[in-house]
Amino acid sequence: MAATSKEHRLSQHVYATLQTLSCSLVEGLYLREADSMQELLCTPSQHRTDILAWICSSICPSLGKKLPTLRSKDPISLSQELAVFGQEMMLCRTDDLDLITGRACPLRQLWFLEQLLTLVPDSVDSSEDSRAGGEGLLKELFCPEALPHLTHALTPTLNPWPSDIRGARKGQRSLPSRSRGEEVADVTALLESTHAALEQLHDQCVFLRGEEASPSRFSVCALRVAVSDLAQMMSVFSRVYDTDFRSYCSRDPPSLRSHTHIFSTVHRLLNACNTELEVLQQVSEVSVCLSDTVNEVHSDPCYWSHGHKRTLYVLAIVWTWSFTK
Repeated sequence: MAATSKEHRLSQHVYATLQTLSCSLVEGLYLREADSMQELLCTPSQHRTDILAWICSSICPSLGKKLPTLRSKDPISLSQELAVFGQEMMLCRTDDLDLITGRACPLRQLWFLEQLLTLVPDSVDSSEDSRAGGEGLLKELFCPEALPHLTHALTPTLNPWPSDIRGARKGQRSLPSRSRGEEVADVTALLESTHAALEQLHDQCVFLRGEEASPSRFSVCALRVAVSDLAQMMSVFSRVYDTDFRSYCSRDPPSLRSHTHIFSTVHRLLNACNTELEVLQQVSEVSVCLSDTVNEVHSDPCYWSHGHKRTLYVLAIVWTWSFTK
């Protein structure tokens, strides 16, 4: 359990570091669970190999020029080259191909990736560069040659406002100050009119009436989660398509046979057979119903004779006996 929690912490740390370094291979994934991050970083896949190659290329830019040619030739050559680079960084051996391809222990893989990421030039350098650039800009602004221009910018002789705005500002200054009570009354009237307009819009919009009963129907959070999941699935599908499906999709479509009318004939005959079977089934059901009705007529006592309720069969026997007598 402790090892699993440590793997999860390392997975989150490595994934967050990749995002901080603006790795394009993790943009658009939006992974939140530690298990998903560990699966991305420790499962053998082309995506994991690309991430490892990006890290090594960020450490050594000259290696990044060599990796595309190795990737096009043979993936094994790419793994061997990355293993050699790991040995140069004193993080693995040249025969640690399981560590490079993602088949080693997850804890060891995450430690390897974390150590590699510590060698990548991070945003500290860029912040130092920006700080140095800011200091240079300040020196340029406050140099003796630029000081008169800076003083003139701080105390301009001309009014910087356009003519129309200057006129409006003068008009505002000349207007008499209104009392606080009048301003409150105007604001209150404006709020009441706005509230009435909102109520009218609420009555006109049918889809807003059931919002209180079902607030999750138009939830912005649910929409954000759905869009995030859709972007993640599209990103994963695009990578799977590029690595596995592109070779199959580029094939020529199959040629159709000229004897396709046979299938339509067979389909028509099968439909006719099904129709006949349905008719026979209905005839059988009707026959069963008629038989049940006749049996009920013969067996149910529903005819009166000599003060007794008799069946049709008994009544026929009585009538036959009376006629023969």
